[in-house]
Amino acid sequence: MVPGITNPEGGADAADGPVATQLRKGVLEYCVLALLRDGPRYGVELLQELGRFPMLATSQGTIYPLLSRLRRAGLADTFLRDSASGPSRRYYSLTEAGRSALEEFSTLWPAFRETVDHVLAPGENP
Repeated sequence: MVPGITNPEGGADAADGPVATQLRKGVLEYCVLALLRDGPRYGVELLQELGRFPMLATSQGTIYPLLSRLRRAGLADTFLRDSASGPSRRYYSLTEAGRSALEEFSTLWPAFRETVDHVLAPGENP
């Protein structure tokens, strides 16, 4: 996974551009499911983990609606856990349906990525 891309014209990070935004929208929920596969996490924890990768970095205004959609779709469950540093935190965990959705995505992703790479390669298409 490439942590970010550089815009050769200005040297600025292109992770916030419109193309990156569209790509992120397409895969972010599966990346969140993958993070939940390793155990329950709360929203800010997910934001911090995603923030380690500029191409996946997002905001609270994106992550919390996404987590609500995952819960409504039956892909994630929630529970409250006491916090030593303040109020209880809402944790999200992966359901069996979430595991199945992640498994399906993980199975399809390599062929999808390879197909896009093929289409994008100069001279590869008639």
